[in-house]
Amino acid sequence: MPFPINIKELIHGRAVEWERIEFKAGWNPVHTLHTICAFANDISNWGGGYIIIGIKEENGRPVLPPQGVPINRIDAIQKELLNLCNRIRLPYFPKVAPVDFQNSTILVIWVPAGPARPYEAPETLAAGAPYCSYIRRFSSTVKANLEERKELLGLSNRIPFDDQTNHNADLTDLNITLIKQFLKEIKSALLEEADKMPFAELCRSMNIADGPDEYLKPKNVGLLFFSPNPQKYFPSARIEIVEFPDEDGTDFAEKVFAGPLIDQVRASLRYINNMYISERVHKVEDRAEAERWFNYPYSAIEESLINAVYHRSYQENAPVEVRVYPSRIEILSYPGPMPPLNNKNIGKISCRRYRNSRIGDFFKELHLTEGKNTGIPKIRKALKNNGSPEPVFETDDERSYFITTIYIHPEFLKSPQVTPQVKKLIQLFLENNQLGTPQISELLELKDRKSVRKYYIVPAMENDLIEYTIPDKPNSRNQKYKLTSLGRKILREISRE
Repeated sequence: MPFPINIKELIHGRAVEWERIEFKAGWNPVHTLHTICAFANDISNWGGGYIIIGIKEENGRPVLPPQGVPINRIDAIQKELLNLCNRIRLPYFPKVAPVDFQNSTILVIWVPAGPARPYEAPETLAAGAPYCSYIRRFSSTVKANLEERKELLGLSNRIPFDDQTNHNADLTDLNITLIKQFLKEIKSALLEEADKMPFAELCRSMNIADGPDEYLKPKNVGLLFFSPNPQKYFPSARIEIVEFPDEDGTDFAEKVFAGPLIDQVRASLRYINNMYISERVHKVEDRAEAERWFNYPYSAIEESLINAVYHRSYQENAPVEVRVYPSRIEILSYPGPMPPLNNKNIGKISCRRYRNSRIGDFFKELHLTEGKNTGIPKIRKALKNNGSPEPVFETDDERSYFITTIYIHPEFLKSPQVTPQVKKLIQLFLENNQLGTPQISELLELKDRKSVRKYYIVPAMENDLIEYTIPDKPNSRNQKYKLTSLGRKILREISRE
């Protein structure tokens, strides 16, 4: 049975973190048993891991081409593996499949986090061997110490929310088209089998449903990604973009993005890119290349928003919120970061524990995130390369919220230019030749006309992007605005984005 993952991406460490992959040149039953136990215990909530037999490992990386597993040994290994897994307390059975890779056959063992942690395995295969709890510590499988065993006991019956079965939903809430679109995008071999197998089996193979045949229910992660309307079960699973025309936040316009997580993330990022991101070009004398800045580098906004969607709690009754001010963009999610991160060390140390490892796995498959605690460094790097101010990351003592603040590039504060607000105003003329202040306020969904004039109309006029329709009577009651030739040029450029 193919896996819902791109095997090539997996082997090269691009689908999951290296710590979640163990390569074995040949079949080693004891070490494999211990590693299955460790991945099933999933002490850091990584989402389990993968054991790949038939590929040699060197410094934690695969040695290619693979050595492979002899074809005549595949069935015997799988039967032995079944017997080994029966020796785990409680019995745990991973998903196993032979895979053709680079002209060799390898055996891939997918070990999702177990539902009945903690698990124990015998130290050896000898009769009467003592049992131990095994965990992953970085890239190694080790015995859990006393403190770690206590932590494992604390994880008992605490399945992460995204991996929990939703007893209020039915399998019919999952959409086959959305599932196939995902499998096609990640180039999973499971796509070829999707139309040949029962839908229930497909959902089981993707680990987005669980339970006996007579009571098979979708998991929360399946509903979030593959239900057309996940808000039916998670009302706050949405992204809200709130625009404040002034720094006081007395007036605002709001845009809501809902639907499956993939769709809402991509749609909101497109909206932000089109409406709020601008570029400024400065030609330097005696230099072939011009200097270029963005008011906000897109990659920093993208990483910040995806991190918020990835790490938020879907049990909190609050959406991810993007607040757009004239001088900054704030991205807010609830609750705050996982321990040991707090309001003093956030952004300074890394935490390898995840609130939503299953959501992270799907995002990683789609290359929307790396999931290796590179989010904050990537945000900082993007801003530094753009010449932007340092970001600010905030939470409180209770870790009840998390805010990422990205400040506008200083060049965009020096003189009038095509700000996000001006850009948004120009777009209104796509379907309107002339607009008055009342119409502009209505289309922008802003009540405060003074703010509309200050942050939208005046900067657009100062940049010669709009002009009066009655130039000799600026205060006329019938006064409206229309695009200048430069404004029409900018509108064409925006429409092509």
